[in-house]
Amino acid sequence: MSEKRRIIIFDTTLRDGEQSPGASMNIDEKLRVAHQLEKLNVDVIEAGFPIASDGDFEAVKKIAQTIKKPQIAGLCRANFKDIDRAWEALEHAGERGRIHTFIATSDIHMERKLQMPPEKVLETAVRAVEHAKKYTDNIEFSCEDAVRTRLPFLAQVVEAVIDAGATTVNIPDTVGYAIPHEFYEIIKYLRDNVRNIDRAIISVHCHNDLGLAVANSLAALRAGAGQIECTINGIGERAGNCSLEEVVMALRTRHDIMPYTTDVVTEHIYASSRLLSTVTGISVQPNKAIVGANAFAHEAGIHQHGVLMDKETYEIMTPESIGLNKNKLVLGKHSGRHAFVARLKELGYDLDKDDIERAFVRFKTLADAKKEIFDEDIDAIVADEIIRIDERYKLLQMNVTSGSFAAPTATVQMEVDGQIRKIAVLGAGPVDATFKAIRELTGSQAKLEQYAVGAITGGTDAQGECTVRLREDGREVIGQGADEDIIVASAKAYINALNKMASVMERRRVSI
Repeated sequence: MSEKRRIIIFDTTLRDGEQSPGASMNIDEKLRVAHQLEKLNVDVIEAGFPIASDGDFEAVKKIAQTIKKPQIAGLCRANFKDIDRAWEALEHAGERGRIHTFIATSDIHMERKLQMPPEKVLETAVRAVEHAKKYTDNIEFSCEDAVRTRLPFLAQVVEAVIDAGATTVNIPDTVGYAIPHEFYEIIKYLRDNVRNIDRAIISVHCHNDLGLAVANSLAALRAGAGQIECTINGIGERAGNCSLEEVVMALRTRHDIMPYTTDVVTEHIYASSRLLSTVTGISVQPNKAIVGANAFAHEAGIHQHGVLMDKETYEIMTPESIGLNKNKLVLGKHSGRHAFVARLKELGYDLDKDDIERAFVRFKTLADAKKEIFDEDIDAIVADEIIRIDERYKLLQMNVTSGSFAAPTATVQMEVDGQIRKIAVLGAGPVDATFKAIRELTGSQAKLEQYAVGAITGGTDAQGECTVRLREDGREVIGQGADEDIIVASAKAYINALNKMASVMERRRVSI
């Protein structure tokens, strides 16, 4: 086995990543992210779980029709109905379509979830791959909860599905249980004990419950894995997945001891991270490796002195290598359309003429209200004006009165299911009154789990940004809103969350 290998990057942001609480995306949002992943030059995009819902099916189908370079994968359980539905969505991708089927192989899953003996699980896995092969030769098989599977049985399943036609075998750490040397030994065991292992690519899919997803993925490469499954910003269920930007930049930065390459265009990493945050409403923590706001910040005096003398004293990679231009132009009210459009493109937004016009009108309005427009302001404009879900509820106008000697009152006018409604409501404060009015107008029963406000940039003229998290019937959504008026921003965020909740109530989730 050659030590210098090209590693396949399998991005599952649109499938496993979307299962992060509150991160549900509609078809248009998924398509925007898919286009960005194509720019990033990932090898495989897992677009969704076609049988999970009509929305998932249509998203996978649309991405398969639209995206031209990466392979497009659809997840399906190891049964014929799932596989048929997956290929129905994927067939437009032709040879680039990949059927990704799975079944659990650990004792705890076989006994308590599947209630199937190992022999039946093995038979089901083989029959699923054989059925998928009727449609395509591009078949990936996953052993769910592989890390907690008995190694002899794991090897038996892997060997059998390769014989049946699987070209990629995925070894997931479904619950994020492994530590690096242990995961290395699992992959090595398969390479040493599976007779036909050279006929398939070993893939790994690591969850981050112990904070080891990236470390485990890198350990697997050393043992012979050839594909890493990961997500932008490490987004995903529970503690998330292996972070694409972290694993790719680790390989690039430590090529001296890990002589593996990827085809990822790293200069698109930062834009990809920002776009996903804008679409999902899930912010990146400031100290997040690679893409966090503090990733290239130096505050300690001795560090600042060193960086000023030579950046390599404290920076092991450059901001430019991930597409972060630290010498960016600050826009203002005298900035024209060309400068605005150029900045949109630098931030990874590829908008059509109508979207650009709407965004530019909002930009000029904001520029009249504040002196300087920063990247964060542009992100908020795009999130507010362009990346919209189907709007069952629309805010038309509002007025709030509050003060030391006045009862907080919110008068809100909305369009609800095509009808204009208006109400005035008292509250404990201006935000409480506003939210009560919106609940009265919409009839929503969703519980407010979290409410947070902040300034997008510095200065008293900064836009206010509000984030709310709602829960209803076990579903969570995140809503965002931005405005120069923080109460208006709060109303926008609440209504954004309600619209998201309306669009996801019928969707269900199945994970591996």
